[in-house]
Amino acid sequence: MENMVKKQLYFITGNPGKFKEARLALPDIKQMDIDLPEIQEMDAKKIIEEKLQEAIKEMPGKRFFCEDTSLYINSLNGLPGPLIKWFLSSIEDRGIFDLIEKYDDKSAVGKTIIGYTDGEKILFFEGEVEGEIVCPRGENGFGWDKLFRPTDSDKTFGEMDLEEKQQYSMRRKALTKLKDYLDQEDGE
Repeated sequence: MENMVKKQLYFITGNPGKFKEARLALPDIKQMDIDLPEIQEMDAKKIIEEKLQEAIKEMPGKRFFCEDTSLYINSLNGLPGPLIKWFLSSIEDRGIFDLIEKYDDKSAVGKTIIGYTDGEKILFFEGEVEGEIVCPRGENGFGWDKLFRPTDSDKTFGEMDLEEKQQYSMRRKALTKLKDYLDQEDGE
């Protein structure tokens, strides 16, 4: 087999929490904090694909990925989904809880979709975790961690340390799939 040099992998994110979690699965990645346009869309794959297409134009020949982590609340017919960032910035986690408190069904799904490109093809890797929306608790994590309690846990992500969160994490599940693909692609 010819001697292959593994090309550097970049994670496009400005979120230090996401980068820290990603390095648990992919320790050699480098963070790239560039501002890419983000279309507003309920289909997370379309959002990611658009970002990757823009990144390819800005950084041809590089190997990178970005992700979208969404929260789909069943009683709200899947809202906020990929729009969770905007819900959090306007009504915060307590406001989201207040919105669904009146519903019997507080179930939700957290889903991470990673989009990866080698500059030519785009591939997607997904991970999800089921749980429910609860009154915000905890001081750890970021985003909606304080109001999401995974099924089979009595704690929210916000009450877990990083190691405990990894047992349930939808991001870890998606990153593991990406890592498996890269290991195969890189011949490891």
